[in-house]
Amino acid sequence: MRRLPLPNPATVAECLRGSLFEQHLCALAEKILNRRVPLLGYEIPLGDEICWRRDYIHDRETPPVYLRRIPYLDFARAGDHKIIWELNRHQHLVVLAQAAVLTGRKDFTNELFAQLESWLDQNPVGCGINWTSALEVAFRGLSWIWIHHLAGDRMPTPLASRWRRSLYHHGCFLENNLSIYFSPNTHLQGEALALHALGMLFGEARWQQRGTALMHQIMETHVHPDGGHFEHSSYYHLYATDMFLFHAVLDDPGREYLDKLRRMARYLWALAAPGELPFFGDDDGGRLFYPFGNRARFARATLAACSAFLGDTPWHSDPGDLHEIAAWWLGNKSAGPPSDSPVSEFFPDSGIATMVEGGTQLTACVRAFGRGSAGHSHAHSLHFVLRHAGETVLIDPGTYTYVSDPVWRDRFRGTAAHNTVRIDRRDQADPSGPFRWANLPEIEMVDWKPQPWRLHARCRYRGLCHERRIIVQHGAVWIVDDVSGAGTHRMEQFWHVEALLDRNPIRLPGGVRLIVPETQTVEIEQGWRSPVPGVKEPHPVLRISVETELPCRMAAVFDFRNDDTILRVEQDRLSLGDREIRL
Repeated sequence: MRRLPLPNPATVAECLRGSLFEQHLCALAEKILNRRVPLLGYEIPLGDEICWRRDYIHDRETPPVYLRRIPYLDFARAGDHKIIWELNRHQHLVVLAQAAVLTGRKDFTNELFAQLESWLDQNPVGCGINWTSALEVAFRGLSWIWIHHLAGDRMPTPLASRWRRSLYHHGCFLENNLSIYFSPNTHLQGEALALHALGMLFGEARWQQRGTALMHQIMETHVHPDGGHFEHSSYYHLYATDMFLFHAVLDDPGREYLDKLRRMARYLWALAAPGELPFFGDDDGGRLFYPFGNRARFARATLAACSAFLGDTPWHSDPGDLHEIAAWWLGNKSAGPPSDSPVSEFFPDSGIATMVEGGTQLTACVRAFGRGSAGHSHAHSLHFVLRHAGETVLIDPGTYTYVSDPVWRDRFRGTAAHNTVRIDRRDQADPSGPFRWANLPEIEMVDWKPQPWRLHARCRYRGLCHERRIIVQHGAVWIVDDVSGAGTHRMEQFWHVEALLDRNPIRLPGGVRLIVPETQTVEIEQGWRSPVPGVKEPHPVLRISVETELPCRMAAVFDFRNDDTILRVEQDRLSLGDREIRL
């Protein structure tokens, strides 16, 4: 086996010595040493004998039979496959290897090797749930590559021989089971990345060439010209950026590939400029490398790594942002110089608009639905999140689950779970299984103007048309929702708030007050938020509803000055005291 072009572990250890990241990683390794593994929103107690095919949360397990006989999408029979697969990615074992490098402690490597031996005993090649997804084989293969790089020279000889044979079988499996037809999205990308890396490790030119060709093809077809990922999920964009970047670290992909990677980083920076990534669309919960710590800050580490590798990617970062990814992939390279503050920008292919004005940062998702069946999209066209004065005001509630509960799956990805308008209690499209939408709406960006920032977009579905205008002006965000069509219909406008500080008047974080016309009544209800897949928490949601004959207009103002009380709505204007906007 060959060594990949990765930094010397001892050099990385010196770079991280005494950092907060070293403290966090070593504390995490202590938990794993005691068989308690942080996984998504849980902490899994593995016990003395690890059951690698068990869903520890729902206590379900499948046998080690031929992989095609495993009903892994049937929750009642197999449990939540995502929980099982996340454990079997073995990213927690990479943590033990990292901690051993930083501390020199043998108990970390002893536990690492014991868990590997246990896994090999229970998971023969091609048998069991941990072989049913080629992507999971790829993720595990990448983790094992890191184990080889960080701790391979300390592995006992009998285990090393057995383990390397299995790792080679991972490459053989990937070569013959690529997700060309079943999931040609980030599944195929992760598999291509791992196949290329395994080809480098074992000197298999065929694997390298196939993996490289696929990575270039995916970069061309899965990334929009504006840099956004075709799934239209901010978290999957982050996932894809990490994969493309790691491939570039291992191989010289050429100028066109790197130029598009820069655009991906630019797009990610626009989304995460406040320091946290809003989770538009599905939040997978996983991560290519080091899926631990503050998930809202994952984008910071990716952007810092992009900056260190590319040299000219804009990002305001602190040195700690380099520790999670860049230090391990690139050594002691520093990030490029920070750029100016984020600016208002529209990404036409991805349908994302950022509106920045003073201390206000608004990010709107106009298009929402991705290509094809839009499996990782949510029904939230014309939805937006909002920050003011450094505080989050409006949130995206997240994802919660993929398959463990179909009702909650559809609830979290439905229209009412977002800051937009729902008509007749129906979503903007029809859910068709956990990873498919039918009858997608037609979305159109009508206007985008600077100074003051104005966004005007339309969403047509079920014979009706919802138009939304967002205007940032006069110390406020002004929202106008017009619904047109025929007949009498029920309209609901939802606002998912970070916190509700006062009910009358409605006061939100950042010194923001929600103001609506006197004809509209705000109801305060219990909504839900999922900070990480697998976990849901009660959270306040504000709902404004009206049932009337169309056309209908609803309006709201998120006011930062807090000096006016009555919002007046006219045919061509909104006014709030001495402030006025024309439509």
